[in-house]
Amino acid sequence: MKSCIAVFVVPFLTTTLTLAQPIESKVYVWAKASTVKKENSEQRAILQGTSIDFQHIEIHATTLPPHQAPHPAHTHDDEELIIIKEGKLTITINGKTRTLGTGSIALFMPGDKHGFDNKEDSPATYYVMRYASKEPKDMERGKKAGGSFWVDWNDVPFQPHDKGGIRRMFDRPTAMTKRFEMHVTTLNEDLWSHPPHTHRAAEILLMVDSTAQESIQGGLHPATAGDLIFLESNVPHAIQNTSRGTCTYFAFQFE
Repeated sequence: MKSCIAVFVVPFLTTTLTLAQPIESKVYVWAKASTVKKENSEQRAILQGTSIDFQHIEIHATTLPPHQAPHPAHTHDDEELIIIKEGKLTITINGKTRTLGTGSIALFMPGDKHGFDNKEDSPATYYVMRYASKEPKDMERGKKAGGSFWVDWNDVPFQPHDKGGIRRMFDRPTAMTKRFEMHVTTLNEDLWSHPPHTHRAAEILLMVDSTAQESIQGGLHPATAGDLIFLESNVPHAIQNTSRGTCTYFAFQFE
């Protein structure tokens, strides 16, 4: 596994210079996140700051009422990841449009025009992660890897294994990352995903359902659906399913 995710709609470049602090490795609890109600959406701030490889990472969640859009289609200089938590979201990338459901993701390269809106009759909630690398962005690298893209949850096969199963979302370079890998793990009751370990890449886990506990530097921290776990480079960690039945979580790393 490896690292990532995004937070509040403060202009990106201003927060980079004035607010960014190293992100603490811990569980960021959905129920404790501050919310801001806007005219056509509600935003829930989750985390923001710097990491070993990134000058800024910002993660928030947006809830859109039916038939609303958060803003017009736009471009920006950083990279952006979207993960749909609940409902359906219609996403446009450089003029191409697709409606995606819960568990689907989209990743936008710097400079690509993109937008999203809720065309359904029920609310949609999605996580947003925006980030910029400390090294100069490599637009050619991102282009060769395929540029901006989306992944429909329904197109990703579930691969069972002895601890539960996995869905492999993507594994590729981007303009801001040498490698960005994302998968979704389903973990059987009482099991640890693996023994406590470390790796060079930072990692983000995003709880989809049920409950778990994360071992971080030897301490145990509970997590439940909606919570986000940030793990900095080389921080010892492991996760255990503490629920009755399976638990499921996104896991992604980038560097």
